[in-house]
Amino acid sequence: MSENQPRRPLRRVLVANRGEIAVRVMRTCKDRGIETVAVYSDADRLAPHVLMADRAYHIGPPPARESYLDGDKILAVCARAEVDGLHPGYGFLSENDHFSEACAEAGVTFIGPPAAAMRLMGSKTRARESMIAAGVPVVPGDNGPGGNGFPDVDAALAAARAIGFPVLIKASAGGGGKGMRLVTEPGDFAAAFDGARREAAGAFGDDTVYVEKAIIRPRHVEIQVFADTHGNVVHLGERDCSLQRRHQKVVEETPSPAVDAALRARMGASAVAAARACDYVGAGTVEFLLAADGSYYFLEMNTRLQVEHPITEAIYDVDLVGWQLDVAAGAPLPMTQDELDARRRGAAIECRVYAEDPLRFLPSTGTITHLRVPTGPNVRDDSGVYEGSEISMYYDPMISKLVTWGSDRAQALGRMRRALSEYVVRGIQTNLPFHRRVLTHQGFCAGDYDTGFIGREHDAIWGDDAEAAPAEPDQAGPTASGDLAVGLIAAAIDRVERTPQALPELAPEAGVSAWRLGLRAGPWGRGR
Repeated sequence: MSENQPRRPLRRVLVANRGEIAVRVMRTCKDRGIETVAVYSDADRLAPHVLMADRAYHIGPPPARESYLDGDKILAVCARAEVDGLHPGYGFLSENDHFSEACAEAGVTFIGPPAAAMRLMGSKTRARESMIAAGVPVVPGDNGPGGNGFPDVDAALAAARAIGFPVLIKASAGGGGKGMRLVTEPGDFAAAFDGARREAAGAFGDDTVYVEKAIIRPRHVEIQVFADTHGNVVHLGERDCSLQRRHQKVVEETPSPAVDAALRARMGASAVAAARACDYVGAGTVEFLLAADGSYYFLEMNTRLQVEHPITEAIYDVDLVGWQLDVAAGAPLPMTQDELDARRRGAAIECRVYAEDPLRFLPSTGTITHLRVPTGPNVRDDSGVYEGSEISMYYDPMISKLVTWGSDRAQALGRMRRALSEYVVRGIQTNLPFHRRVLTHQGFCAGDYDTGFIGREHDAIWGDDAEAAPAEPDQAGPTASGDLAVGLIAAAIDRVERTPQALPELAPEAGVSAWRLGLRAGPWGRGR
């Protein structure tokens, strides 16, 4: 977009998501006087994002493929609600280039990057080629003949021998660790190759794999980038996301204990180059593996807003969702790189609170019977649940993101420990006991950790009472039968008083949100 082209004001935005990210986006929209439209499945009929929205539309049964992943249904709601823009959040359709194009064809502003950038960065092999051409460091590897992956194990093994073991076999269309195998010996390669291809085909419908050098005990450090349609690209520093289980992030912090100002500037410059290489627009994240010697390598680019964006917001005192809305409307970035660098302050940490067994990291379903959320100075909890919420098997088990800020890392960690001690959830299991323990682990407190930390330090984290951990007091419901009966009766009475008999679909012509009509639940009920 050139400087003299008119901006596209956003007056009504549909949030094509659920849970905490839908609530998060709607809050910024409401701050700006932008009307909000929610979509919901049967399982989310009384979810917070539905009750917060100015308008809400039912889009199907609980399975995501029949609701939140059904682009046709969502576009039909866009037409019915006459929205100007659509914010996809993260997950679901947020990185679907076909959906982005369909939004444009329907005259709806997709609040995200261009479809071409999604396609380029969505292919690991093409992304690697693009990064090499842009001068961005990449892990030594081989994308296969013509850069199109390896069609057979013999060619892949030859490439692995040339690279040098240990190697990783990775799915070109992969993510979240699916279709990925670590191979330390040539004799194990064939079985790992076949397994990676099968898993990639099942997860992504694409069995293309490539081979790259395995970096031993790396840190996972990502750079937040932002670009507008006027040619401006900036970065907002790094986030250390090395604390992971099964390749999924659990704790993130900024700044990284392993990154100094000089390394931050180099990695930031590489991330900006990556964004320019794909003509990026909007919020994106360039992920790197950081080796112990300070060398770093491009891993992938996430073409959306990241789950952990609040810690970046905390140290720069900005609203990244607000930036997304402005850039989508055609505005230039509000700050230069120098202004951002001067604005940076303090440290922030995020703990992802999951409904899961804290030892085995297996999902826990059920009803939240009691919820007490921490508050206080520089404590933020982005949540998509309330007391009485049902945690189902259909969606990601993350129930909130707990964020603390401090003038330095020690203060941010101290606040997080205090906040975790105040956080109480009953009726389901959560990983709160894990967070409390890992944040007192000597290695983590010293900033000495990498992507293998949780698996390697499991026994040290839990000590002698690991088997008892899931039964910590805040995880269990009432144990005495009398207490249980009283609790259930009280909960039933409270639910009747606070919950409407039915939540009608809010028609566009109604113009009044469930929030204002009193169709509320949980902490937002009448009289609360």
